[in-house]
Amino acid sequence: MRILVSNDDGIFSPGIKALGLAMRALGEVYVVAPDVEQSAVGHGITVRRPLRFKHTQSAGFGEIPAYRVDGTPADCVVLGVHLLGRPDLLVSGINIGVNLGLDLTHSGTVAAALEGTSLGIPSIAFSLDTSGEELDFTEAALWAQRLARLVAEKGLPRGIFLNVNFPAGTPKGVLVTRLSTHHWEDKVVERLDPEGRPYYWIAGTPVGEEEEGTDLWAVRRGYVSVTPVSLDFTALDFLPEVARWVEGL
Repeated sequence: MRILVSNDDGIFSPGIKALGLAMRALGEVYVVAPDVEQSAVGHGITVRRPLRFKHTQSAGFGEIPAYRVDGTPADCVVLGVHLLGRPDLLVSGINIGVNLGLDLTHSGTVAAALEGTSLGIPSIAFSLDTSGEELDFTEAALWAQRLARLVAEKGLPRGIFLNVNFPAGTPKGVLVTRLSTHHWEDKVVERLDPEGRPYYWIAGTPVGEEEEGTDLWAVRRGYVSVTPVSLDFTALDFLPEVARWVEGL
């Protein structure tokens, strides 16, 4: 089995190193990741400038081929597939910080899995709750290996990927969940540059209801959250209502 590993924290992140090394037990691994952090870039594709694709030996992957791209996570997946060959499985992460609920709309880690899924490749996004005192990916990497093995054996329906979030510390187990209302409550901070001109930081606070059965609820209680996500965003239940709205147009 050939496994493509990517992320949005960059090729030098300890999370992608842990994930790449863990995947060696399952098959042939190769890494394609951004050369710098690309958190919160979403599913952006670079189309207005050329991209650089460079082999790197300084990221700590040992004999695993590793390449860095001066673009987004989705760029990395596209280049990895077209330049190195189509993988049997794509894994993204392990992200520094959770990607829960509405985080999926802006997460670069999730976007890599989304791009893989759009290309028909079974894909998984992995993220770790790093609210604890230490940044330790050991447990998460072991769970990622087990889940990747399952997906390799069972497969995934076309158009569906798995979004996986690990709690801080040793997980109590694994739960299959739905997306929560977790999101960032935006705050715009205005400051002045040395010439007195205003500039702005977009900041925010994570919020969301811990409704039972959701990804947020599971992770907060120490469980691995596994959420199947569909690329079909259609609000099927609302289709008949919209059809009634437009009847008279």
